[in-house]
Amino acid sequence: MPRDTESIEREIENARNQLASTLDELTVRTNPKRLMENTKRTLIAKLNEPAVKYGLIAVGAVAGLLVLRKALR
Repeated sequence: MPRDTESIEREIENARNQLASTLDELTVRTNPKRLMENTKRTLIAKLNEPAVKYGLIAVGAVAGLLVLRKALR
């Protein structure tokens, strides 16, 4: 059964609206400022984990001791 032009136009309009909504969502998701904020938040959360935090402190202490040892020789 052939479709009438009104139903075809409705489908096209619905498809346009969905596409516009998808593009708006992609624009928000790929906003550089938002990406930086999300990355910063994730990094801070990771650095506040005890295993990572104390591991970095240990690496810094060892590096400091090596620099001090080399300076005193």
